[in-house]
Amino acid sequence: MTVIHTLASGSSGNALVILSGGTRILLDAGVSCRRIAASLATLGLGPGDLDAILITHTHTDHISGLRTLLKRSDATVWATARTCRALLNRLPELEDRLCAVEPGVSFDLGSCAVTAIATSHDAPGACGYRLDTADGSVGVLTDTGYVTNQAAELLPGVDLAVLEANHDVETLCSGPYPYYLKQRILGQEGHLSNSDAAAFAVTLAEQGASEIVLAHLSRENNTPAMALAAVKTALMAAGLEPALSVAPRDTLGPAHVLVRRAVCKK
Repeated sequence: MTVIHTLASGSSGNALVILSGGTRILLDAGVSCRRIAASLATLGLGPGDLDAILITHTHTDHISGLRTLLKRSDATVWATARTCRALLNRLPELEDRLCAVEPGVSFDLGSCAVTAIATSHDAPGACGYRLDTADGSVGVLTDTGYVTNQAAELLPGVDLAVLEANHDVETLCSGPYPYYLKQRILGQEGHLSNSDAAAFAVTLAEQGASEIVLAHLSRENNTPAMALAAVKTALMAAGLEPALSVAPRDTLGPAHVLVRRAVCKK
């Protein structure tokens, strides 16, 4: 059985764990090691049980807990070559534990085949990931200004998608953020909006995704209700009804069991 739990999701920190058979993978470590350890303990695990840590990019909300976590875990750390170089500049103690991956090229981590997917974000070597297991496949796409060609090619066909729905455009534009920050978020190296997420969710559901978890919601420029409404409206208009939810911001999320199943259609 393969199970996915989000540990945190949002601008204040991001982490999720994939448990597939005997393989335990942490994807990002953007909250404190204490919080990661507490969430793992709820699942009957500890940092020392991790086999690998996948990093999407080097922004603080994705790596803030990594330094301390490395003292409690022997897990290897995987990232794109550019992200590896940026990580070493900040965490030189990583030198003997880093493994560079090439976007679009699959590699094996225990029972999972993992593929990094190039994203468009203002961090060197930023990526998402697809993980294929005997139970099905999961794709994680956050922190990207648009759905890149590689994401559009490699993510359709996953059974479960963790998909960024960062902001509602109108709320962002009328909100208190300074102009430069609004432009960054809306730009090609920013974040996916609710409408962006809705459009790609339709593509994913049409290609077999039976569950979609919306992630990385902005606290100031979005709400779970707005994100769900935008994506659900688009899916229903296309006659698609995959399971749809929002990842909790600050707490351990529920178990998302990865299974291959037919997409519900009207």
